[in-house]
Amino acid sequence: MEDKFITIKEVELNNNCPECYNNSGLHLTFKQKFVETKFYKSITNETTHQLECYKCNTSIYPVSWTEDIERVFNYHQKAFTPKTPSTKLKKSAWFLIIGLLIIILILIGVVIFPKL
Repeated sequence: MEDKFITIKEVELNNNCPECYNNSGLHLTFKQKFVETKFYKSITNETTHQLECYKCNTSIYPVSWTEDIERVFNYHQKAFTPKTPSTKLKKSAWFLIIGLLIIILILIGVVIFPKL
């Protein structure tokens, strides 16, 4: 099973970085969890966010956010609309389902009409 997060929205902020105090280079990224297995692909409800400064190459954690950064984050979080959760079956899942249905139909036929 492969879990990964796909980027849904990326925003460049004009706030000062709390680490290097540069007023450009802050990027806020919203991601949504994507699960892929042998039988299905699925987009889940689980979302995450990350704030990074591309000037000093650091991740900015909520502990060090200023009030301005927090205010801008809250605005973008309200404006963020994640993709609708969905599941798509792959061919291998369809083959398994059809195979099981055929076996069930054969077994029902053997039980109901044993002497035919």
